Amino acid sequence: MTIAQIILLIFIFLELLNVVTLYVNPSSKLGNGIGVFQIWLIQKQDSDQRNSALSTYLVNWVAGVKLIFICLLLMIVVTGTNFQHKASLAILIITTASFYWRLFPSIKEMDKLGWIDPEGYSTTLGVMIAMFIALFLVGLIV
Repeated sequence: MTIAQIILLIFIFLELLNVVTLYVNPSSKLGNGIGVFQIWLIQKQDSDQRNSALSTYLVNWVAGVKLIFICLLLMIVVTGTNFQHKASLAILIITTASFYWRLFPSIKEMDKLGWIDPEGYSTTLGVMIAMFIALFLVGLIV
C-alpha cells in the first residue's frame, strides 16, 4: 500500500464519520455536524416547520453526496493505479481549496456576527482545511 492510498483511506474514514454524524446527529458540533450554526437550533424550535424541513433535507442531501463521493474514492483506492491515486490527491487539493473561495468568507462573516458557537470556529475550520490540503500535498509529492 502506498502513502497516497493510506492518505486517501484516512480521508475516506474521516468523511465516513462525517456522513454518520450528518445522518444520525446533525446537531452535533463535531465533524461536519451543523450544531455550530446557531440558526440550526433556532429553526428547529420554530413553529413554522418549512425552514426546518428544508434544512433537514439539505443536510441529508449533503450526506448523500458525500456518501457517493466516498464510494467512488474508495473504488479508486482499491482498483486504481498509482497515477490515479496521485491524480485523486491533486483533485482533492483543488476541490478542497475551493472552500476558501465561497464557504470560508461566509462562515467567517457569520462568526463575526456571533452566529457561530463556539466563537472563532471559522478560524479553526480554516486551519483544519489547510491541514487536509497539506496532507494531500504530502501524498502527492511522496
